[in-house]
Amino acid sequence: MKNSEIWVAFYTIIVREIRRFTRIWPQTLLPPAITMSLYFAIFGNLIGDRIGEMGGFSYMQYIVPGLIMMSVITNSYSNVSSSFFSAKFQHSVQELLVSPTPNWVILLGYTLGGVARGLFVGLIVTILSLFFTHLALENLFLTILVVSLTAVMFSLGGFVNAIYARSFDDVSIVPTFILTPLTYLGGVFYSIDLLPDFWQSVSMLNPVLYMVNAFRYGILGVSDINVYWALVIVSVFIVVLFGFGLRLLNQGKGIRS
Repeated sequence: MKNSEIWVAFYTIIVREIRRFTRIWPQTLLPPAITMSLYFAIFGNLIGDRIGEMGGFSYMQYIVPGLIMMSVITNSYSNVSSSFFSAKFQHSVQELLVSPTPNWVILLGYTLGGVARGLFVGLIVTILSLFFTHLALENLFLTILVVSLTAVMFSLGGFVNAIYARSFDDVSIVPTFILTPLTYLGGVFYSIDLLPDFWQSVSMLNPVLYMVNAFRYGILGVSDINVYWALVIVSVFIVVLFGFGLRLLNQGKGIRS
């Protein structure tokens, strides 16, 4: 397959994925915007005034980066898991597999489609947050880098979930029982400095904690963890998930059976 043909296939997959979630925006873009606005209003304004400052910032300012990251994680993951599983369910993914399109192009195309939705929702939530509080951007490059790497990582995770899923119920198992608890316990609403030493150590095993804190450091300049470690951990997860997803695709796991 020529390079020009590879890029045409790659571009086609990405455009299709973007058109997919923008076409049904009342289901993909509007719900997270409403949900996060409720978080801002309830946790930030109503409860935040009683909590006071955290990390040298108002509680609203402190939780906003975490809520933005939570929306990016959720939407990046769900976009790829639902899209690729739907392609499996409709047997349309076989057309891609029998075509000359390399498997890494298929994987990368679906992944970047999920990244596009995650970042788009993250931008919407960021704009909405400005109606509730003021955000001072400490490090623009780090902020963009962390949120982009996180979106890539969870898009790859969604792809792996979609390959193993045998029904639509299986698609929701990981987000419900794994992703949501990790996100809520990942320092979105609190600093781990508030926890006892034992639970601080346990929290350090949560990968979401590193992403949330690195993103918070990019915006506010405060973090509970080493930001460079966060970048290393996310990068390692990306390499492992990409390799694993590509291997499953090459084997036809859950597709050709």
